[in-house]
Amino acid sequence: MTDIAQMGKRAAEAERILACAGGHVKNNALENIAAALTENKAAILAANAVDLESGKAAGLSPSLIDRLALSEKRIESMADGVRQIVLMDDPVGRILSGSTRPNGLKIQKVSVPLGVIAVIYEARPNVSSDAAALCLKAGNAVILRGGKEAIHSNKAIAGLMRGAVEKAGLPADCVQLVEDTSRESAAALMRLNDYVDVLIPRGGAGLIRAVMENSTVPVIETGVGNCHVYIDRSADIEMAAEIVFNAKTSRPSVCNACESLLVHKDIAEAALKAVKAALDAKAVEIRGDEAVRAILPGVKPAVEEDWGTEYLDMILAVKVVNSVDEAICHIAKYGSGHSECIVTGDYASSQKFVAQVDAAAVYVNASTRFTDGGEFGFGAEIGISTQKLHARGPLGLEHLTSEKYIVLGSGQIRE
Repeated sequence: MTDIAQMGKRAAEAERILACAGGHVKNNALENIAAALTENKAAILAANAVDLESGKAAGLSPSLIDRLALSEKRIESMADGVRQIVLMDDPVGRILSGSTRPNGLKIQKVSVPLGVIAVIYEARPNVSSDAAALCLKAGNAVILRGGKEAIHSNKAIAGLMRGAVEKAGLPADCVQLVEDTSRESAAALMRLNDYVDVLIPRGGAGLIRAVMENSTVPVIETGVGNCHVYIDRSADIEMAAEIVFNAKTSRPSVCNACESLLVHKDIAEAALKAVKAALDAKAVEIRGDEAVRAILPGVKPAVEEDWGTEYLDMILAVKVVNSVDEAICHIAKYGSGHSECIVTGDYASSQKFVAQVDAAAVYVNASTRFTDGGEFGFGAEIGISTQKLHARGPLGLEHLTSEKYIVLGSGQIRE
C-alpha cells in the first residue's frame, strides 16, 4: 500500500470516530486549534520565513508571495476564523425533513458528514487551518496537500492542529498533511476513490484544470475568478470608481478581485477618467480596447487573451460596451462563473443583470471582494465553488455535509 493510500485508510478510520463525536468534542478540538495557532505564532512565522526566502529565490510573483506570506495579524485572523466556526451550529444530525407513510414507516432525512475530504491547494498556508476547521466541525476527516512553496508553513500548522485534535480526545489522523509535494502525490490523491469521498482544489487555473481533468474522485470545482465590474449608463461615477478601486486593489491576488471592467459608452469618458485617477494611486496597469485608448491615451492595447485572464495582479482589462445586453454577453463568453457586479442607478438594468448573469455571486452596487465565507456569515470557507453541483459560492459548513434517510418501522414488508 502506498503512503497516500495508508493516509487515506487512516483518515477513513478516524472519520468513523469523528462522525459520531458530539458537538462539544468537536468544538473543544477547534478551540485547541485556535489556541495553538495563537500561542505558537513565532514558530509558524519562522517556518513561513523559510518558505518566503525560498519563494523569492525561485522568482515567485509578487501576488504569490502575498498569498504565501503570514504575519502575526494573519495568524490571528486564522485563529479568529476557527473561533467563529466554534460558535456556529453543528451541521451534523439535523433533521431536514420527515414524514410518516400510509404503511406506518417513519422516514427522516438527516444531515451527515461527507466523509473524507482531500484538499489540494497552492501557496496559501491559511487554507490549512480554514479547511481543517470546517471539515472537523462538519464531522469530516481531511487530507491536506499544499504546494511546495508553503511546505514548511503547512507542516508547522498541521503539526499544531494534529496535537490540538488529539488533546480533545479525537484521533490525530482526523487531520493529515501530505508532505510529499511532487506531482505523483497529487495524482495519487486524485485517484484515492477507496478512501476519499470528495476532493476540493484551491488555486490557480492550472491547478483547477489539472484536478478536473485527472481526478477520479468527485471534485468540487473552486477558485478561478475572472470577475467583472460593469458600469452602466446611469451609474453614480464616484461610487463606481470606489467600487472598482476596492475590487481591483484591496487584494489583487485573490479570486474575488476584479479582473475586467466594462463601461457603457454613454458614460465612458467621465467614468474611465475617474476610474483611472483612482487606480493610478496603486499604479494599476490598464489594458483597453480602441474606445478606451481613445479616451485614455497611453494605456496598453488589450488583446483577445486579456478578456479571459485571471491576472491576480495590478492589471485590469477594460472595454467600452454599447448596452447592458452587450455587457451580459461579454461576461457570458469570458467570465468564470465566480462574481460579477453592475454599478447602476436603473432598477430595470440591475434586474436584467441579476437575472441573466450566470455566476455564483452577482452584485448590484457593491464590490466583488465580498464573495467570502466570512463576509457572508459562514465563518471560514473551504473555497468558492464555481460549479452548480452540489454547492455554489462560498463553501461553508452546511456544504460539507450530505444526507441520510433513516427509516423506522415495526415489521413492515413490501408487497
